[in-house]
Amino acid sequence: MSVQNFIPTIWSARLNESLKKNLVYGNVVNTDYEGEIKGQGSTVKINSIGAVTIGNYDKVAGIGNPQELDATQKTLVIDQAKYFNFQVDDVDAAQANVNLLDGGIVEASYGLANVVDQYLAGFYTEVKAENTIGNDTTPIIPTKDTAYDLLIDLGVLLDENNVPESERFVVVPAWYYGLLLKDARFTKDPNIIRTGYVGDIDGMTVYKSNNVPNTTGAKYKIIAGHKSAISFAGQVDSVEAFRPEKQFSDAVKGLQVFGAKCIKPEALAVLTANKS
Repeated sequence: MSVQNFIPTIWSARLNESLKKNLVYGNVVNTDYEGEIKGQGSTVKINSIGAVTIGNYDKVAGIGNPQELDATQKTLVIDQAKYFNFQVDDVDAAQANVNLLDGGIVEASYGLANVVDQYLAGFYTEVKAENTIGNDTTPIIPTKDTAYDLLIDLGVLLDENNVPESERFVVVPAWYYGLLLKDARFTKDPNIIRTGYVGDIDGMTVYKSNNVPNTTGAKYKIIAGHKSAISFAGQVDSVEAFRPEKQFSDAVKGLQVFGAKCIKPEALAVLTANKS
């Protein structure tokens, strides 16, 4: 037997963390109803009141009968459930200089958040047809000279729908952000952090994300909107540490449940863009 078989494995005292994408979409939705969910299968009924009619006052005829308000109701369903389940063998744990369980939980937490981020990004399908620039048949091909203006055009669509100026956002892929950097009009922020925030355009907070929906590197769905457009509710339903019956190991499993609803589709606008 070769002496190589007796050389022990050396475990590093540092964990090599995986490369992580910026998680963005969770920052651009509201969580107004999160406290009302109970678990998977729970629903939240969201009521909206219609416009109040304004009439001309006549001191002779009076004001007439009171208007009966219209109300619409939408249902936010907690219909998504994602889990993690991993173990660390006692032998491996004994040889390691790091807490592998803690490291695994950090990775699992990020993995769950990334799944939620991609789920929320998929709500571009809720946008109204009149609030779109380009489509899957004729996507726009932005350049360094047009990328900034196209986002301005998205903002105009929001303006025309009376969307509030505050708490507006737009999420772009990395290559689109690269085009913006070549335009002197773009106000970039030097302190880019994990939230993906990179600057501002026309009152919209600009985020960069690799979770922008696309079809094999084309037809990127660049979403602009207001935070009130999409409501999200989620919670970690359970996290348990346990000893698997057939292994000498420590294990951790967790369950997260969540759901979202587009409450105000008129507060979203989408640009479909291809890389040049």
